[in-house]
Parts: sequence; structure tokens; C-alpha cells
Amino acid sequence: MKSLTSFADYFVICSGENPVHIKALSEEIEERLSKNKVRPMGVEGLGAARWVLMDYGDIIVHIFDEDTRDFYQLEKLWLDAPKIPIKGYKE
Repeated sequence: MKSLTSFADYFVICSGENPVHIKALSEEIEERLSKNKVRPMGVEGLGAARWVLMDYGDIIVHIFDEDTRDFYQLEKLWLDAPKIPIKGYKE
């Protein structure tokens, strides 16, 4: 994303199965990063938990439910951005 936008270097885009799962994912991300003294600048969307956005400055985390992710298709907005594979994850 570095060469495509001035507001973030990385987008992390993932999905949860339901609101409880999405909240658990966001809590786990926040907990793990806080152990390294990395705290979010802001977190939006936890109330409905259909799309949670976590702003870590240069890294923006998006956690969607499947329907919302299909509707917005953020990946298509950033087709020119290189994808970084995650070990053990198959797309």
C-alpha cells in the first residue's frame, strides 16, 4: 500500500464467521499487539461487529463478516497492491 496511498502502508483484510467471532478476532489482535506496546489509534464498528476497523497508523486492520466483505470488496479497490502471503493460510 505504501506506493498507492499516503494514509497506510499495509491493509490487513480478514473475515469472521459471526459478530462474536469478529469481536474475538479484534480482541486477540489488540491483545497481541499491546504486548509489544502497539496500541490502536482508533477502533470502529465493534457495536454491530459486521465490519471492524482497527487503525494502527501505518497498518489498518479490517475484520468483516462474509456478506459485508463481499459487498464492499476492498481487495478490488487495491488490485495494484502486492499481496503478502501468510504462512499456513490458504486463500
